[in-house]
Amino acid sequence: MTQSMKLIGISDNGKASLLPLYQSWIEDSEVLVGGERVLEFFPDYKGEKIIIKNGLKQLTERLLEEKRSTVILASGDPLFYGIGGYLSKKMKLEIYPYLSSIQLAFARMGESWQDAYFASVHGRSMKGLAQRIDGKAKVVLLTDENNNPNVIADYLLRFGMTEYEAFVAENIESENERFGWYDLEMMKQEKFSPLNVVILKKVGESPEWLLGIDDEEFSQRKPDKGLITKKEIRVLSIAALRLKKNSIVWDIGTCTGSMAIEVAKIACEGQVYAMEKNEADLENCFQNQHKFRVDLTAVHSKAPLGLENFPDPDAVFIGGTGGEMAELIQTCCTRLKEDGRIVLNAATIENLYLANQAFKDSGFETSINLTQISRSKPILHMNRFVPLNPIYIITAKRKKAEQ
Repeated sequence: MTQSMKLIGISDNGKASLLPLYQSWIEDSEVLVGGERVLEFFPDYKGEKIIIKNGLKQLTERLLEEKRSTVILASGDPLFYGIGGYLSKKMKLEIYPYLSSIQLAFARMGESWQDAYFASVHGRSMKGLAQRIDGKAKVVLLTDENNNPNVIADYLLRFGMTEYEAFVAENIESENERFGWYDLEMMKQEKFSPLNVVILKKVGESPEWLLGIDDEEFSQRKPDKGLITKKEIRVLSIAALRLKKNSIVWDIGTCTGSMAIEVAKIACEGQVYAMEKNEADLENCFQNQHKFRVDLTAVHSKAPLGLENFPDPDAVFIGGTGGEMAELIQTCCTRLKEDGRIVLNAATIENLYLANQAFKDSGFETSINLTQISRSKPILHMNRFVPLNPIYIITAKRKKAEQ
């Protein structure tokens, strides 16, 4: 190519949103690239039109071979969840953005937007959205036909996020522009144009759950309570995992989901996958997810069966093994990402020995803490201490290569 291509942002009102200079560039070009809806704004264009359909790889390869003067059109700001971010890494571009749909929506709303949290559910799953947005003052959601305002409202209601109101802006700057405020029940029922932006604003208080949620707050199996990783052990185990915001985590033997839920609040930009062999416990896990506003993947299976469906983890917590300890640990060690960690809780010295040996056989080194916790309990006008079961917290990581 003798010259860089031009990538120009355009609004739903077509040519009216373009500067005269931009219009002359389009008229003088030989190739015009864009989505079908955008190209319809130029019915009299004399050059070749290339419609952007599926994927950008094939389009990029074609554009890299193009010698003619070319203009690419994209809605709004091409660098904001648009094709500009991808194309600019592959080729030389001159980028001329228009106002993004988000800027225009906040203008209609009459509020600032520098403090907003942005998330896109356009062409992607909403899995994990609950913990990412929980408690945020302003949330911007880019939607599509499947993840539309109705579906978003239903999703938020399932997690009890009724402290949010929604501002929906449709067909911005077109003849059919519409915008307004809705509570979640209203938004669930209303009909909306496929072209819309949803802005959530917190108008009430959100519940706040800090690290170390009390055991009694979780739904547990009755009458056999106690099958839960106790708060103190949970906090120590989470610290040993060394989680990041974008960590991918496995929780094996999740039971009530207490560990997975606390992990998901820390790795809120990552993914959490939980597995439980007891179906009744898994039901409690689902209830707890809704209460604590955590949307993780929990499946009914006896590990290691089913782990092949999970992506490779950055961290693994093993709260129960179901008798398949050696095979399970081998699987986890094989799948664990570089510099990842595995934390296993054992209540007996037999399981401690088996786990330590299994990690050694897989080339992992371990550090072990024997955790003995006692909680105070009133007795008459005094207090005494009631001990919890001692727990071995085993932290395993790959041995460093010898120099």
